[in-house]
Parts: sequence; C-alpha cells; structure tokens
Amino acid sequence: MDSPLGIASDDVLAQPTRARLFALLEEMKRPAGTVELAHALKLHPNGVRIHLERMERAELVQRVRVRQHRGRPPDSWRIVPQARPGGSAPRAYRDVGRWLARAFRAGARGPTGIEATGRQIGRELAPADAPASAEAFETSLTALGFQPTVEPAVDGRDSDRTTFRLGNCPYQDVVKENQPIICALHKGITRGLLDALAPDAKVTAFDPNDPDRAGCTIEIRGLEGVPTP
Repeated sequence: MDSPLGIASDDVLAQPTRARLFALLEEMKRPAGTVELAHALKLHPNGVRIHLERMERAELVQRVRVRQHRGRPPDSWRIVPQARPGGSAPRAYRDVGRWLARAFRAGARGPTGIEATGRQIGRELAPADAPASAEAFETSLTALGFQPTVEPAVDGRDSDRTTFRLGNCPYQDVVKENQPIICALHKGITRGLLDALAPDAKVTAFDPNDPDRAGCTIEIRGLEGVPTP
C-alpha cells in the first residue's frame, strides 16, 4: 500500500519505528512474531513489543496465535482488517500503476490479458511460508488495503464456501476511469494468491461494486480455517 501522507503529530504511525513496523507487516502479508520483526528491523524485541502494543491499542494491529506442531503457540502480529493508517482508508495507486505498466509492457490487451498478468502478480505477492487457510488469504487482502470481512455460510449450508466482503477499494479513483480493467487486475491477483496459498480452492464468484461504497464480494470454495468474523 502507499505510505500514508500528511500524518498528524498525534498519529500512532507518526513515530518512525511504528511506521516501519506497519510497513513491514504490509510487505510480509502474513502474521509475524515480535522476534522476527525485531530481527528484520535490527531492533531489540522488548522495544519492538512496546511499539506493537501501542499499535494494538490504536487498533492498527492485533495479536494472533499461529498454529505449530508442539507447545503453546507464540504471539504473532498482523494488521487489523479495518486499520486506518494515518486516519484514512488505505490507498495503493502506486501499486496499481506499476502493475498496469507491467501488464502493458508484456503486451496484455483487454480484461483477459490484464487478469492473466494479475494472476502472476498474485502468486508473487503471496507469502511463501503462510499456511493454506482462509486466514492467510484474509491477511493478504488486508495487506493489500481491501479491509476484508468474512461472511460464513448461513445455517451451515454450503459449508465449504467462504465469502469475503471488501470494505475498502485501495484503487478507488483509478477504478472510476476504467473499472473493467482494474477489476480484472484485482481478480487475477485474487486467483494468483489462491494459487500460492490454497491451490485446491476456487473463486466461484467475484462481484465488483461502486468503488466509492466498496462492498465488493469474493466467494471461494475449498478454503480451510475460516477466520471468525
């Protein structure tokens, strides 16, 4: 996502280390432990933990428990789906501009060609060591700025279906110029993420909405570990 601009002096991310931590979690697109984050930034874990707890109180990150084979799972951290860095919904205009330039350079024409390039990009964006789960997919959507929420199947019907409703369009203004192309890029990225995170899962519906109101939905079958809404 684009870095938030014009951050107010009382904003939690106005502090440089916290801004770096948030940006690192965006880049990783998966939960990460305190020690791992501290190592990546060459800082002491105790200091990093204090910053993360401050970001948690500001509802920018949350603790999660990452499953492991033995022992009590350690605390890890991920971006809250509804996080508003800098007080505003995330925007990612530089990302979409770079991806479209790549598609056109490769000779992609029309929604089908753009979607194919987006699928390649999605495979590259997916964290290599994330578990094959709905939570990992949700975390990747969050890192891309879509602010997803999960709508589980009603009354147990279609129990293998998971619907993600997107609360934000990080490409809002660009979509208004050419929605079919931008949504094709996003659909391709979605399919590429699944190729890497959950190869057996399938996108069964992809319904765009007005970018000003957001609310696009993605329906997927075959995801495991549906996160709690």
